[in-house]
Amino acid sequence: MPIPSASSPEATAATAGTHGTAPAERPAPRAGVMAAVAVASVLGLTGAVAGAVAVTDLSAAPETLPPGPRDRGGLVDQERPADQESPPAGGRTGAPGGDGAEARPSPADAAPAPAAQWLERTADATGIPPRALRGYAAAQLRMEADQPECSLSWPTIAGIGSVESKHGTFTGGEIGPDGRTTVDVIGIPLNGRDNTAAIRDTDNGALDGDSEWDRAVGPMQFIPSTWETWGTAADGGEPDPHNIDDAALSAGRYLCADGRDMTTDDGWWAALMSYNRSTSYGEDVLRTAKGYADAAVR
Repeated sequence: MPIPSASSPEATAATAGTHGTAPAERPAPRAGVMAAVAVASVLGLTGAVAGAVAVTDLSAAPETLPPGPRDRGGLVDQERPADQESPPAGGRTGAPGGDGAEARPSPADAAPAPAAQWLERTADATGIPPRALRGYAAAQLRMEADQPECSLSWPTIAGIGSVESKHGTFTGGEIGPDGRTTVDVIGIPLNGRDNTAAIRDTDNGALDGDSEWDRAVGPMQFIPSTWETWGTAADGGEPDPHNIDDAALSAGRYLCADGRDMTTDDGWWAALMSYNRSTSYGEDVLRTAKGYADAAVR
């Protein structure tokens, strides 16, 4: 769950509400990136998705990172330009929740689409649902075009998607052909109970259906106030946190903020701690991401 901006009222509430008092901690790898303390993975207190975590030692860096976007295990095969003249199968053709009758325009600077054969092969090897994998891979390609210095690869995005929502399946649905979850993934209220931060409603319940407290939403579990800042539509139109293409791209932009390089220990660790300030969370994502990358090249 992306943590609210350190300057926002939500960040102040999160800092005060995690455990009542903030525990002492060692300096983080990069100054200013992780000023807010928040509880992440707020879907519920189950084994499938971590319900609440404590702030732990942030000074350690992972020994081995997921591969970069040009490395074995991180490289995404792209469709040839001629193959992209028509919208890819399973792509979004209408506004979120609509009947698809009105096409959404693609931005002129959109990155190439992942190749169908690569998607089929990698989904089979990793067990990631193909439509979710398309969103993660497309986000990598777009970030390579927009922020190549970040070097973000799909295994990290997929690792977050797995830990946060089991690739959009946590609430019993799945990601549909249009990229939107068939059952909205909405977390528990951030009301200061169950070891969560207390974050009052910021969007009148527009995204999460709760006009009293904020809740994390979508397959990448964005808090509404964070989505307001980082939400990006992958193919034009209004950004939708329940759409995997939009959510994965928005997560990529969030992770790559502050000039981070995701192929360095400090950059990768700072990015994951900004998403969820817990060492155990980062280790879960790291283990999952590396597993996906390894499976993709077997």
